Amino acid sequence: MNQTASQSGSAVPVVPSLAQFHPLSAAEAKVVAHLQLGDFDRLGDGLRPEREDPERTVRADLLRCLILGSDGYRLHEKGLRLSGAWITGILDLEGCRIPRDIGLKDCHFEASPVLRSAIIDNLFLDGSALPGFQADRLEARGCLSLRGAIVTGEIRLPGARIGGSVEADGVSIASPGGIALDADGLETRGGVLLRGADVRGAINLSAVRLGGDVNAVGARFERPGEVVFNGDAIVAAGDLALRGATIIGETRLLGARFGGDVDCTSASLSQPGGYALRLNRTTIDGAFFLRQNATVEGALDLTATTIGAIDDEQTSWPKTGDLLLNRCQYGAFIGGPADAESRLDWLSRQTPDRWKADFWPQPYEQLSMVLREMGHDEDARAVLITKERLQRRARRARAKNPILRAFLGVVDAVLAVTLRYGRQPLLALVWLMLFWAIGTGVFAIAYRSGAMKPNSPVVLRSPEWTMCDLQRTQSRFMPSSGQDLTGRAEVGENQLTCFRNQPEAASYPEFSALMYSLDVLLPVASIGQKDYWRPDSMKPNGTFTLKYYFFQSVIGWALSLLAVAGFSGLVKSQ
Repeated sequence: MNQTASQSGSAVPVVPSLAQFHPLSAAEAKVVAHLQLGDFDRLGDGLRPEREDPERTVRADLLRCLILGSDGYRLHEKGLRLSGAWITGILDLEGCRIPRDIGLKDCHFEASPVLRSAIIDNLFLDGSALPGFQADRLEARGCLSLRGAIVTGEIRLPGARIGGSVEADGVSIASPGGIALDADGLETRGGVLLRGADVRGAINLSAVRLGGDVNAVGARFERPGEVVFNGDAIVAAGDLALRGATIIGETRLLGARFGGDVDCTSASLSQPGGYALRLNRTTIDGAFFLRQNATVEGALDLTATTIGAIDDEQTSWPKTGDLLLNRCQYGAFIGGPADAESRLDWLSRQTPDRWKADFWPQPYEQLSMVLREMGHDEDARAVLITKERLQRRARRARAKNPILRAFLGVVDAVLAVTLRYGRQPLLALVWLMLFWAIGTGVFAIAYRSGAMKPNSPVVLRSPEWTMCDLQRTQSRFMPSSGQDLTGRAEVGENQLTCFRNQPEAASYPEFSALMYSLDVLLPVASIGQKDYWRPDSMKPNGTFTLKYYFFQSVIGWALSLLAVAGFSGLVKSQ
């Protein structure tokens, strides 16, 4: 910008005299004659000219002269309003202070306007065609409006400070392979409005500070294979609205913060083989919406993201391998499925090995906590059981020793069947009851078939027991008495039945299969049945009954210890 030094040493713009622009074109003469009145706003029909027309051609230097004032010429308080002009040359207002609005709507600029470090009220370029726009460090007390503009180069707003909003609804920006909108470090009290915008090139909104929303509802951003929307470290008091947007390329928002929602309802996010949407370490105070046929083709990265709530649909989830949820924290599901089966399908779309990891336990713990807080206790437990199974599988895969790997496999299988890895310790009691019932049947059959005997050496040596092993027609010499004693069993009567029919056996404790099975099963209980009865391996079915006796004793010890460990939480993965 051309400047000169005043006597005080401060830089002031050099404004040429209006006389230097003579002769004026018909369009320029009309502008000069009427602009001071504040009622002039168009050339021709006011529509953007498609070609240069002497009736509409205005030099940019003349507009600069009128905006800044010259030879006693002062712009009307309404500022500059002009539409339908073909503007030649560069409108250079770099470093200028302009206490008026500038409205150059539906104009055609041959060169990019320059407003670097300028201080203005409001700037309206709605519907205009520009080869670019350079406004680094621009300060506007009001808004910067580019609604419906057609820009064939880069819009530069790094470090700009806007008192209102950057309004670019319906804007068309074409900068293929490069930066279409660079607003790094932008500060606005309002938001950035890109509703219905069509952008071919990258949008850089990194480190911006907004008092409102980033609103790109219905927009189309396109930069295949590259970052098309860079919002790293955005701090916005409102929403990120991408409803119905089509974004081809990576949308990256690392370490951002939104006071409202991130709304991807009906959006199409596409970056095959890469990241479609990265919200890594982003904080969303509101909700994250992914529903109504929204599509994500590429990775959805929610690593270490903090979200108030999630509202999504199963049909909108990314495919297997394209979801990252490690360290993601969220408060609730306010829409979409909230059952274990569906949400485990959601978590299964993570493939940690793709990202050089073996397993991420935190997403399962987070899901379980949220489901429990929502009142879905059974679903929460199912999630933790799945987490235990997968975590233990990953642990076995890390074991290099095949013997250790096999041992861990056996242990994990036992814990899965008996305790659900400690997440359902009451299941051990179910197993105890099952073996109690089985043992009751085994010992009842053994008793009826005579395969049980008294567990007393005195009784086993007594005639009441020994002679019941012979029928009445048989006899046996007893060395202890030196006599031949006759058997006591009736025809077809087994030794145990005969013994129970003896008057001398009336005082011997009765056998109860139910209590005997419980006595064998519970190692810490002493019901007394084992003290008086035991399987007789010399009788038919006795060998099997004796082996089962020992088996149930071991099972009882194991299940009792597992139940204690399960209730104490010793077998849960930490």
